[in-house]
Amino acid sequence: MQIDNMAPMTRSPLFLFIAVYFVVFIASALSLVQHNFKSTSINQELKNRILETQLKFKEQELNYLKMQIHPHFLFNTLNTLYGFALKKSEDTPEMILKLSNLLDYLLYQSDKPLVPLQEEINHINDYIALEKMRFSDVLDITLNLEKIKETIQVAPMLLIPFVENSFKHGQIIDQKLSIYIHLKCINDEIHFMIKNSIHPFEKEDKKGIGLTNIKKRLSLAYGDNHELKISKNNKYHTVELTLKNLKTSTNEF
Repeated sequence: MQIDNMAPMTRSPLFLFIAVYFVVFIASALSLVQHNFKSTSINQELKNRILETQLKFKEQELNYLKMQIHPHFLFNTLNTLYGFALKKSEDTPEMILKLSNLLDYLLYQSDKPLVPLQEEINHINDYIALEKMRFSDVLDITLNLEKIKETIQVAPMLLIPFVENSFKHGQIIDQKLSIYIHLKCINDEIHFMIKNSIHPFEKEDKKGIGLTNIKKRLSLAYGDNHELKISKNNKYHTVELTLKNLKTSTNEF
């Protein structure tokens, strides 16, 4: 095709310049879009890796904190069993059975991120049964369960440190160690309260074994969805724990 036969506009140098510039612009734009897409993909992959690393670190820290709780629990329980064995108590076989149930929960259930709330309650009941054998008539304990939902799940071994500390640091007043436990469910929340008797106007602030660790566990596992209050007066040391926005399961356990 001869230039003379071309349309007047296509023979214009300005048109040719604009056409070339337009082609270069489109090519550059496509290249930039492609580069941005690759950069976004790389950044997203990097964020995913960082998030995965953080989650693994969080899981390892939670496991580490749980492992710090278990030895204290086992130490106290085995001491009680040892005392029964020395006395050749008839309750020793039953105590061994309770301890077996607790060990099964500790070894095979506590590795799970969540367990049914009822399993945690069963664990607390077994622990209380062991302590009743140890304290005999000295122990005055009340466990009040209200509107417990089988579908609610909690982190395993979450409540038992509070129960253990009540027995360990609770004090006998008028020949009685008084402990009161109240647990209730409201929608997707649980409210847990435990208090134990102490000497009037006791000044020493006993944090209790595992309390620092359980605070860390609560912070890691529940973040802003938990509230922990610890207080005391001249009669009782009280712990109040609220867990919110709890996960539920549609299966019945």
